[in-house]
Amino acid sequence: MESEHHEIPERPKTKIAVILRDDLENWQAVNVTAFLVSGLPSVEPDLIGQEYRDADGLRYLPMFRQPVLVFSATAEVLSAAHSRAVARDMPISIFTSHLFATGNDADNRAAVRAVETEKLDLVGVAMHGARNQVDKIVKGAVMYR
Repeated sequence: MESEHHEIPERPKTKIAVILRDDLENWQAVNVTAFLVSGLPSVEPDLIGQEYRDADGLRYLPMFRQPVLVFSATAEVLSAAHSRAVARDMPISIFTSHLFATGNDADNRAAVRAVETEKLDLVGVAMHGARNQVDKIVKGAVMYR
């Protein structure tokens, strides 16, 4: 069997963070998280690592190269985080309460487009950026439990 050389990975200089509104049902939190992080590689393709293989050589899809930190916050803290991200030009993905009633991407985008920024009923946001910038944006949120 071929031996692979393993380097000690450098700690990422960036963070992936998701902030979920604290009143979501468990199924909603999992669903929203999956949708939110799906957009991140579209602006940062290097977030995705190499494919996985098990000992029998079966191949699996690649995943993020770094952990995804998931936070919980009140609607007010979530809104403030959204505002801080926008003010810093941080690319973010959003999920609003209206998206629970839609069934496809076109309707999702239309539901967001129909609401002014300040009136979005956010239930989650996700971002990837420099650690210190992400830390400032998620201020007030707590680790999801």
